[in-house]
Amino acid sequence: MAANSPLIGIVSDEFHNPNTIKLLNEVTRQLIQRGLNALLINVNSREQYQTALRNAAQHSVNRLIFLTSLFDDELSFAAEILPQLATVHLGHSANSDANVVIADGYDAGEEMGLLLLSQGHQRFGFMHAQENAVPARQMLGFAASLQAEQKALNLQLVAGGNDRELAYQVMMAYLKKTRAAERINALFCESDVLAFGALQAVRDFGQGAHVAVVGFDDVDEARASTWHLTSWAQRRDLLVTEALNRLLENRVDHSDTWQQGELQVRHSHHGKYVPGEMSQCGCAIRH
Repeated sequence: MAANSPLIGIVSDEFHNPNTIKLLNEVTRQLIQRGLNALLINVNSREQYQTALRNAAQHSVNRLIFLTSLFDDELSFAAEILPQLATVHLGHSANSDANVVIADGYDAGEEMGLLLLSQGHQRFGFMHAQENAVPARQMLGFAASLQAEQKALNLQLVAGGNDRELAYQVMMAYLKKTRAAERINALFCESDVLAFGALQAVRDFGQGAHVAVVGFDDVDEARASTWHLTSWAQRRDLLVTEALNRLLENRVDHSDTWQQGELQVRHSHHGKYVPGEMSQCGCAIRH
């Protein structure tokens, strides 16, 4: 790799998030393949963000990849500091002008709904990370699949952040205040991180509560016997390739083939112990 190759800034504030880490690994891998260097910009406040951008300007950085969206005015402020700036977001952005490359979760929501319906669940919920004006595409697809079978989305929970502990607290509060006969049977979470927190709350609550929990992202921990979390796997390699093509070559793939994904079916969608393979799994005793 040439020492004078351009630096590409990678901006994030959530390196504790397993999905962000997997995206970071894929971005850096593909940048190396293209003979490019990365400058990691890890920020947790607006002041830190401003300082980091000024430092990036000294290294002639004029392209940024956002793994997470930080502030409403993050793009306008960056454009003031970095000349001829080009950006791409590998995640949701509050800025309507952002060049966003994310998997469309609508199909994932539909497939997850059909899976949960096939298990005989009757009451359904969705957990958001944040309360947004625009509903999550996963939820829209999920609700559509339920409606097609004359079922309703009975509950929406908001964790207040893409955080396991926040999801745990919100789910535990719901279980405590809701009568057993009125509780949901199945919960689709906007991310695996939220699903881990919700599932742990169901286990800790006990009292015979059975709630199927499924997620979105298919992070490595989802495969662990502790969780055996049913989840939707994005093709991060295709997402990153599309993002870099846009950022470096101004080339957009309008076929949207980079949005494909696959349902990873494990055990958590059952909500309770099921004889068979599940009896051999470490998660069985926790259902």
